[in-house]
Amino acid sequence: ELLVTDTIFTDAGKGLRVSEDKLQEVFGTTNPIKIASIILKKGTLQLTTEQRKQLVEDKRRQIISVISRQCVDPKTDLPHPPMRIEHAMKQIHFSIDPFRDVEEQAKEIIKLLRPILPLKMEQVSVAVRIPPEHASKVYGTVKGFGVIKREQWQADGSWSATVEMPAGLYGPFLEKLGKITRGNLEAKKVG
Repeated sequence: ELLVTDTIFTDAGKGLRVSEDKLQEVFGTTNPIKIASIILKKGTLQLTTEQRKQLVEDKRRQIISVISRQCVDPKTDLPHPPMRIEHAMKQIHFSIDPFRDVEEQAKEIIKLLRPILPLKMEQVSVAVRIPPEHASKVYGTVKGFGVIKREQWQADGSWSATVEMPAGLYGPFLEKLGKITRGNLEAKKVG
């Protein structure tokens, strides 16, 4: 709770101060501490055009990533490349809100993209068996890809689990586990 100055401005960049009459009229007080508190609680954040563009761009990338992870092409059961999703998004002219939740906006965009781009949201269950020498190394990685529905440590030290994840993550999941275990694992889709 620190103020740089106790002066209230209409435009701080130009140094335009607000008159005490106007402060009394708008805030019901001329106390700068109380006014600052009101502004922080009820005010809106003013961004430069460049800052807003950057926020929108970051949010757009996050949305594309979510769609790429959660949806697959029903013809191939493979995820659409991010570039294809990006081009389709340009066609629907969706206005991305930098302050709204990524998942929420992704769901809306998926509905709008369906006539242009075939999308199927699908979860897959994957049964994995990891040998003892790699089991402890892959646990955190597996957890990061989805929800572990069932797991069991075997007598020989190997680890078996059933993991539920978005279908679009199946390929990257196998690739990542393959790198960690150097291909020494068993994995298959179940159910």
